Amino acid sequence: MTHILHRQINSTLPVASGGKGVELFDSNGRAYIDASGGAAVSCLGHGHPDVIAAMHRQADTLAYAHTSFFTSDVAEALADRLIADAPAGISHAYFVSGGSEAVEAALKMARQYFVEIGQPQRRNIVARKQSYHGNTLGALATGGNEWRRAQFRPLLIETHHIDPCFAYRFQEAGESDEDYAARAAQALEDRIIELGPETVMAFVAETVVGATAGAVPPVADYLRRVRDICDRYCVLLILDEVMCGMGRTGTLHACEQDGVAPDLMTIAKGLGGGYQPIGAVLLSQKIFDAFANGSGLFQHGHTYICHPMACAAALAVQEVIARDRLLDNVKAMGAHLVRRLSERFGNHPHIGDIRGRGLFMGVELVENRSTKQPFDPKRKLHARVKKAAMANGLLVYPMGGTIDGASGDHVLLAPPFICDVAAIDAIVERLGEAVGEALRS
Repeated sequence: MTHILHRQINSTLPVASGGKGVELFDSNGRAYIDASGGAAVSCLGHGHPDVIAAMHRQADTLAYAHTSFFTSDVAEALADRLIADAPAGISHAYFVSGGSEAVEAALKMARQYFVEIGQPQRRNIVARKQSYHGNTLGALATGGNEWRRAQFRPLLIETHHIDPCFAYRFQEAGESDEDYAARAAQALEDRIIELGPETVMAFVAETVVGATAGAVPPVADYLRRVRDICDRYCVLLILDEVMCGMGRTGTLHACEQDGVAPDLMTIAKGLGGGYQPIGAVLLSQKIFDAFANGSGLFQHGHTYICHPMACAAALAVQEVIARDRLLDNVKAMGAHLVRRLSERFGNHPHIGDIRGRGLFMGVELVENRSTKQPFDPKRKLHARVKKAAMANGLLVYPMGGTIDGASGDHVLLAPPFICDVAAIDAIVERLGEAVGEALRS
């Protein structure tokens, strides 16, 4: 008997009782390799002593102070650290409690920016199909996953969606990466012109698409083209790096690899590594200046913004990543993960694509490798893989609806930055066994 409204009401979940390093343990003493960090959250694994010690020190000093009265040393220190390492033009941070809150705040910042500079007619948001930006209403409206949106559609603001940059599914035969990038980016310009450039306030995109499509990276110069289009029409570029950011792809910010700086960026999961709920919006100097020289405030807020305990955990996580040079390990272990996945699944008749960056990889399952035909959604293959993986002591993050919100199955891998070769090898072996069992069932 439980009094919790669980995600799956009729399922019986094991009880998590502890964790250390790359493993989680249940109350029956069983160990699981956490190969997805929950939902790409646990970048330092579990039970890291330095993070726990930092949280303890903060609890002894100050647990909470409302931001209408005080700032705190730890929040200021975290902001200093993030801005020191931020993309060009980013000058300030706004701390919230998670990714959905960060996206909501970024959308409000975009709207208020244009109000402050005398362009209140700009209201339209353009995003991409098969994106995920959170579950609060503004974030859900912005996201392009139809399964998540369907029953809540009457509550959602109007937004506009273009096709994603998803090479495996949408690049045409014989089309070069550069030509496909140009075509995919052109869809944004076409939609801005269709809506009226003077009405569009922001384009929102995951730098590397996360759970909804399975670690889909941009192709060639797609993001640079998008940046140029946004600049041409004075549209703000909001990059959602809640899942793919903060080191997950091998650089602190995924967009570093594309040579692009956004006007607003959302971060969360790897920011605090799961040790406390925290997210943030990183905003550019021009947006800050519009607020500072206009109304003098950001008309938004939550009770727990800049929470000292959350900021202390996040600061400790970021200090460990820098001190231990863990981004180097993400690159090295990411390369090893690609090699091992290619060896195990490269010629598999039911694996259509292996993709991603760093320790953020997706494996797409197909019924027919030659035609890319997906499995019947009624089979719920992704759920079978998850169940088989857990039975083999492995936690992965599978999802259905990869192609259009209804069809397609993939498995997302996002292991901790502290992984070593043995852990990566075990992840791939256990995943191979789980996929085999799921296909036979």
